Amino acid sequence: MTTTNAISSSFADTFADPSIIQGRDGYWYAYATSDPLVANGPFGLMHMARTKDFSSWEYLGTVFSDQTKPAWAAPGSFFWAPDIRYFDGHYVMYFTVTDTNANAGGDPAIGVATAPTPAGPWTATDGPVVTPKPDGNGGFYGTIDPAMLTAADGKRYLYYGGFYGGISVTELSADGMQAVGEPTQVTIGDRYEGSYVVYRDGWYYFMGSSMNCCAGPTTGYSVFAGRSRSPRGPFVDADGAALTDSRVGGTTVITQNGNKWIGPGHHAFITDAAGQDHIVYHAIDRGTPWLTNPFGINRRPMLIDRIDWVDGWPRTRAGLGPSEGPVPAPTTGSSLGIDSTDPAAALQGATEQPGDALGGPTASINGAAQTRQSAPAGDLRVEADVRLGTSFSTVLGNQVVATVANNRLTVTAGRRTTSVNLPADFDRTQWNKLSAQVSGSTVTARLNDAGLGDVYGEAQLTVPGLRLGSAPVRWLGSAEVDNLTVRPVAKPVTRMADVPRTGDLLSADDFNAPLGADWSWVRPDAKATVADGKLSWPLENADMTGSSNNAGLLFHTVPAGDSWIAETKLHLDTGAGDVRNYQQAGMIAYLNDSDFARLGNVAIWKTRQTEYGRELVARPSDGATSYGAAAIGRSAPTLWMRLAYHRNAAGEHVYRAGTSVDGKNWTWGASWVLPSAAKIGLYAHGEFTGANPPPVATFDYLKFYESR
Repeated sequence: MTTTNAISSSFADTFADPSIIQGRDGYWYAYATSDPLVANGPFGLMHMARTKDFSSWEYLGTVFSDQTKPAWAAPGSFFWAPDIRYFDGHYVMYFTVTDTNANAGGDPAIGVATAPTPAGPWTATDGPVVTPKPDGNGGFYGTIDPAMLTAADGKRYLYYGGFYGGISVTELSADGMQAVGEPTQVTIGDRYEGSYVVYRDGWYYFMGSSMNCCAGPTTGYSVFAGRSRSPRGPFVDADGAALTDSRVGGTTVITQNGNKWIGPGHHAFITDAAGQDHIVYHAIDRGTPWLTNPFGINRRPMLIDRIDWVDGWPRTRAGLGPSEGPVPAPTTGSSLGIDSTDPAAALQGATEQPGDALGGPTASINGAAQTRQSAPAGDLRVEADVRLGTSFSTVLGNQVVATVANNRLTVTAGRRTTSVNLPADFDRTQWNKLSAQVSGSTVTARLNDAGLGDVYGEAQLTVPGLRLGSAPVRWLGSAEVDNLTVRPVAKPVTRMADVPRTGDLLSADDFNAPLGADWSWVRPDAKATVADGKLSWPLENADMTGSSNNAGLLFHTVPAGDSWIAETKLHLDTGAGDVRNYQQAGMIAYLNDSDFARLGNVAIWKTRQTEYGRELVARPSDGATSYGAAAIGRSAPTLWMRLAYHRNAAGEHVYRAGTSVDGKNWTWGASWVLPSAAKIGLYAHGEFTGANPPPVATFDYLKFYESR
């Protein structure tokens, strides 16, 4: 099967902030925030849809009705960002309530509801799981965007929060219905929202969305990651930068690439039957960004793409970002003649059980059972929902054994063995997800709630030279099994996609002489001076966004051709930890004052970030503009910047941004598409007060290279 983004287009124009889970009936259920599904439609009370193959979808209606929505929500409240889970024998949904009855409004909180099936009916609790948090100034912090995790210590954690106040994690009561203890802040404010956390190979990976979700055609939303050995953090990125630093860290998971999709973010993760991870997220088609009139509701459909783990980090399509054409769909169902929702018929030694209304027939294994067909030789994954007896083992290729017994999860391959303790209160009588996988020389067994990145235990072995032979999959012990799948493992992608690389130098100015004929100004600034091999430019108290358009811009002639890279080295010290909005300097691709892309080292409240902003005319009737931005890499007092230019398949003009803190190792990020070839230049400005003298941006050079 293949699928083409947007995957929600058959039933909705927008399906924002999606979360997803596989029910025991074999369907994948997706949930979304409460925007209208179509233009001028009514606001829903969060939406539900389902699929078995990620190609055809069925819309199921809203999570709540006016009669069943939380009684503690204010009458005009919206319901955002559902997070779906399964534990303790029922489905659990966490969600944002934008306004409660407890205050005068603007006091978001986190609600929770339970249901016997993934389609409902949903019953909300009598109060929030996380209450509104006052900011001390008469308002409330952003208690929004929940994401739950069951961790290896057996505790349940809830991540929540956003730009205003940062993201925190709190422990939950055993039933998941109440926050307990003191929360821990895991991100600085002004950077992340839409969190999601998964456990993999001994690490907890925090992922959050950055910048503006909803700026129409200039939305630069993107997802970044940090990891920690503890579910409470601290989370640091691949370069060792913490997500709580003023010069905030974050390794790119997904960002826009110059095709039609912009602003990919607010995501969830799933793992398919072949062991391939996928990111489910929303994005905006830059050609049809609005659900209603400009500056109304953003049109944010649901998308899905492959996640590759490269050097220990999650990357969407190995760094390629959102897909536009047909791509392989997640692998569903089973091989070996197994009906995953009625597994007993394809097993020898198993007894069919009636199951229940949700899951349908199940297979009871008591003693020994095996598949009637042999699995092929090579990498293999076996996964099932299980209710476990005293001991239960899965045997792959007559060589690898994964066993749950004595409250331990053990993996054995030949003479090698490893095991991990399960939580003391692990309930084997409930439905849990058990997987056993051989991929290359790595053997992994995992036991968790619902296959959503949570973990009760993960045991992993490395066995050099391991290769499974063709053999039936066997089971020993006792368990009730549902949703059984046996599949060859998806071939992992372990190398990042190619990024722009510099070739021969085409032209350069090292500022060793006065500006020559290749330079030109828009609104000249006499305070910018060239001396000692540098362009020194005190930040103007000016800006380029909206109607301000009073900042000076300095441009250099660009090379001929449809592919090149511009580079500069910038020193700008904006300090750390204090508010210096919005001091910045960097590079700009410019058509006019209402149509440009701007790559800057910028102070954003208490953070220091690299922002790649875009402004364009969003409403031609009156010239009203829209501005949004993507984040790229990490800020530093000395920062190298690149803009890589090329023409895409449609002949459009694409400018991709990259940054470096050492001039050698580059982080490539978002692309913006401009309607024609732009001028390339430098800028230094910001809205600030009390800076006397103002900070000085120092540029060492501007160079143009061939792009390889």
